[in-house]
Amino acid sequence: MEGAYIRSYFLILVALITSSNYLESVSAARPAAGETNTEFIRTSCKSTTYPNLCISSLSSRSSAIGVSPQLLAHESLIVSLETARSTSAMMLKLGHGQGMTPREVGAMHDCVEELSDTVDELSKSLGEMKQLRGKDFDLKMNDIQTWVSAALTDEDTCTEGFAGKVMNGKVKTVVRGKILEVAHLTSNALALINSLAALHG
Repeated sequence: MEGAYIRSYFLILVALITSSNYLESVSAARPAAGETNTEFIRTSCKSTTYPNLCISSLSSRSSAIGVSPQLLAHESLIVSLETARSTSAMMLKLGHGQGMTPREVGAMHDCVEELSDTVDELSKSLGEMKQLRGKDFDLKMNDIQTWVSAALTDEDTCTEGFAGKVMNGKVKTVVRGKILEVAHLTSNALALINSLAALHG
């Protein structure tokens, strides 16, 4: 009786070990969802002008993106919009600071206006992206590409206002760096949008 009990216990133990090993092998063969999403972002970012920035700005959003080119483009627009808004707020604050030359104040004012247009254009693009389906896909996509391209032009114009030796110093370095970040993020968003458009071409 005791021998039968031990044999039964042993068989159960073997079954549990075998089952555990099988589950581990299945789990190892199938990549975790997070890894798959991250790899999708890395691969997609290769088509952008600034791939490292693309990866670093979107990796934390991998769960929202999944492996969807449309959600990837959508999230990249959100990142660009949020950065444009925070940069605009920073520049408004700096513009009221002391010790700035009239040239710097003028450039700052112009740049805030350009960024305001950028925020408007990226917001419209996001709104359209959420409705990007159906028969008028191409028409909506064309609007999005036009608006994001316009946003990029506004950012470039803003950057040019801080070019040259007329505006050396801390303000130029800080502002120009932030605007370039917005421009690079927008450039990446446009590249991902163009890739999305090509998939439906």
